[in-house]
Amino acid sequence: MLSERRLEVLRAIVQDYVGTEEPVGSKALTERHNLGVSPATVRNDMAALEDEGFIAQPHTSAGRIPTEKGYRLFVDRLAGVKPMTAPERRAIQNFLDGAVDLDDVVGRTVRLLAQLTRQVAVVQYPSLTRSTVRHVELLSLAPARLMLVLITDTGRVEQRMIDCPAPFGETSLADLRARLNSRVAGRRFADVPQLVQDLPDAFEVEDRGTVTTVLSTLLETLVEEAEERLMIGGTANLTRFGHDFPLTIRPVLEALEEQVVLLKLLGEAGDSSMTVRIGHENKYEGLNSTSVVSVGYGSGGEAVAKLGVVGPTRMDYPGTMGAVRAVARYVGQILAES
Repeated sequence: MLSERRLEVLRAIVQDYVGTEEPVGSKALTERHNLGVSPATVRNDMAALEDEGFIAQPHTSAGRIPTEKGYRLFVDRLAGVKPMTAPERRAIQNFLDGAVDLDDVVGRTVRLLAQLTRQVAVVQYPSLTRSTVRHVELLSLAPARLMLVLITDTGRVEQRMIDCPAPFGETSLADLRARLNSRVAGRRFADVPQLVQDLPDAFEVEDRGTVTTVLSTLLETLVEEAEERLMIGGTANLTRFGHDFPLTIRPVLEALEEQVVLLKLLGEAGDSSMTVRIGHENKYEGLNSTSVVSVGYGSGGEAVAKLGVVGPTRMDYPGTMGAVRAVARYVGQILAES
């Protein structure tokens, strides 16, 4: 185990390197930080940190820079989540409060995260498989043509046209709408098939074909929408960090185009905890020079999706973690109120 003093030296090295982009020397550390020991002692501590793989010397006669192992220890032991200031919190709330629908919420969230962190922002759409039904609307467009509108607790709206096997009267339509909502409103999508399986039996024989068709369309919607969607923004921010990527930025950009890769990076949507993956902890080779900070968001304390940022390992971890957490909290509030 490292002593408290050596942990402080590591923290100072990470902070200075992230802030200045320059390797950090013992003299600069003692001048900038109140470590309470001589430069010679700091040099000894740096030598010990280097021996244990927490820092490295990029070239001779240079100062030291953190390694992935050093950043990992910094995040696990030394980095508190930096709280957002009151003006920052107000700016987040004002920006997100103007959203008119779910697409707008996700789009605004991506832009906001990219601006706050100056990294690449990734926001997953709320998953229907973890959502609940708010309401099912059925509208008559013609005697044998209906529109089904499915509204979720996360503000997602899905519309489907239905061609009925026979004309379906307004009275039957109102009855089906009422019976359907009484069974599924407020219930998880995963529970819907079982909740509606005997519903056709409640209708006259001549109407059962249409009721079965409506239910089939509703259940097909769940299957179609099981595919996860996400939005990405701020990719141009990576160009500011060209020297942070040892070979070229291209593998990072190529990885960011792979939606499956990004979904795996964000992790399981049901997990609301903060996750920080550093360098080679990202299994995808193209992202070995990056760090990913992600957290779940949702209404009612349960995560329905993930959001996060991708940037170089030389990242302001406390600030990034604070921004990601704050934005996730506000998005969750918006979904709860929508």
